[in-house]
Amino acid sequence: MPNVKLKNHLHLHFLVFIAGFTGILGELITIKAIPLVWIRMIIATIIIFIYIIFSKTKIKITPKKLIKLSFAGVIIALHWITFFGSIDASNVSIALTMFSTGAFFASFLEPLIYKRKIIWQEILLGLIVVIGVLIITQSEIKYLTGIVLGIFSAFFASMFAVLNGKFLEQHSATTISFYEFISGVVFISIFMFIIGIDFEKEVFVVTRMDMIYLFILGSVCTAYAFIAAVKVMRHISPYTVVLTFNLEPIYGIILAILIIPEKEKMSFPFYFGAAIIITAVILNGIFKNSRKLKRK
Repeated sequence: MPNVKLKNHLHLHFLVFIAGFTGILGELITIKAIPLVWIRMIIATIIIFIYIIFSKTKIKITPKKLIKLSFAGVIIALHWITFFGSIDASNVSIALTMFSTGAFFASFLEPLIYKRKIIWQEILLGLIVVIGVLIITQSEIKYLTGIVLGIFSAFFASMFAVLNGKFLEQHSATTISFYEFISGVVFISIFMFIIGIDFEKEVFVVTRMDMIYLFILGSVCTAYAFIAAVKVMRHISPYTVVLTFNLEPIYGIILAILIIPEKEKMSFPFYFGAAIIITAVILNGIFKNSRKLKRK
């Protein structure tokens, strides 16, 4: 039994490592954020569909639930577009640090969707996160566009996570992911058509390395990560999973410094602000767990 638990904990950290590596791939891939996310979601959809066939997963849902999942699919597409857009406009360190602000948005979104009282402790920690963001903004004003896009990315990610928490009460992660990714592809396709993106020049002209990175992004970092995370949660408490995933910015920033150091040299105030944000996010997870234990 201890070996099984250790194996799942190691698997969980591997998934967090993958999540942190996503930002590195976003930096290495040369195409822009919108076509990047479009291709990513197509690859992930195909792989999950193959998995559904071999695992014989039932994916039949009602039209009403399809609409809800489709809305979430648009949200995750917007999250990824703004996330990779943040990397394009700044770097991986900025994008991942701003992504950590999602806990602040969740403190408002969860009471609205789950109809629970606002926890002022979460609001206080959220304000500490805002202080961290202000410190980073003041010291890295040249990356203002990346910071703003990163904050929007965190908002969409929080909304997506809260919505998926409700969906997992009724459907498997495979079913949810499949319909969300399909709706995301449809949404981005319509959006690209409306804004007049030239598919030949901006989408289909990719290098061989881009295709390799995109395949890794769509398969390992998306399809595999979505399915594996749910399997891990069967053996590890949700609190441990959430708290461990808060390490994603740390893993990602360290990887970015090691792999692309020329773009990741930041000022001391940036790292000070990032430390404030990440510490507040981890404390939020600890406080949430202590409240759950008190209820028991």
